[in-house]
Amino acid sequence: MNDREVSLLSKVLMLIAMIGLMPISAFANAESDGNASGNSFRKAKKQMVKVYSDHRTTFYAGCSYGKKGHVKAGSCGYKARKNKKRGKKIEWEHVVPAWAFGHALQCWQNKVCTTRKGKEYKGRKCCGRTNSTFRAMESDMHNLVPAIGELNGDRSNFRFGMIGGESRRYGDVDFEVDFKQRVAEPALTVRGDIARTYFYMQQVYGLKISKKQRRLFDVWDREDPVDTWEVWRNKKIMAIQGNSNPFVASVAASVAGTKRAH
Repeated sequence: MNDREVSLLSKVLMLIAMIGLMPISAFANAESDGNASGNSFRKAKKQMVKVYSDHRTTFYAGCSYGKKGHVKAGSCGYKARKNKKRGKKIEWEHVVPAWAFGHALQCWQNKVCTTRKGKEYKGRKCCGRTNSTFRAMESDMHNLVPAIGELNGDRSNFRFGMIGGESRRYGDVDFEVDFKQRVAEPALTVRGDIARTYFYMQQVYGLKISKKQRRLFDVWDREDPVDTWEVWRNKKIMAIQGNSNPFVASVAASVAGTKRAH
């Protein structure tokens, strides 16, 4: 191998190394067979069990749950609205629903996948098989929280917003859903968490957020600031996934700096 070939090989190897260090956001507009995150939704859920091992509390309702995911309804006054079976266990909920970051993709809209029997299909399952960006977003642990199964199902892919009145359709749980308007209103204690998750998904993956919803999330972010658990959760996920939510980390760093200054 001559000097020119050695030089060319060195450049290729350097380029490969640089690509390996690229953030997930660099793949935000790609559609390929690779997995930019190196993870899967199934694996992410198993990892989230570890993240919440010392904080087994459901996100929307604040209910305690056991090691196997069984909801302790009495701990938060939860009563099933309709689906008692689904209300007995937690499910790993996408704060930003899969529909929001997947429905515009070709794999969601068109039948580009085929089963072993030759049947064509599309949608979330197809995107999970063929689109690396979708898999990265679907398995991103910063966007996953434990939720009572019924609440996860009722929220569906509805947008978050404010709903008039304070109806209690889930016992004492402060969580409302307007099925006609397709809106879900969470409790004040998690509104900031939701806002910062949306901000993260927008920054990392280019998620589109309307101006109206952005204004709402800005208010939620101020009204429900980062708390201790959110900081620890962020650190745990970073240790596993390799990246942090800057909208949580920056606030934590600022508070720590202020404490040191005093």
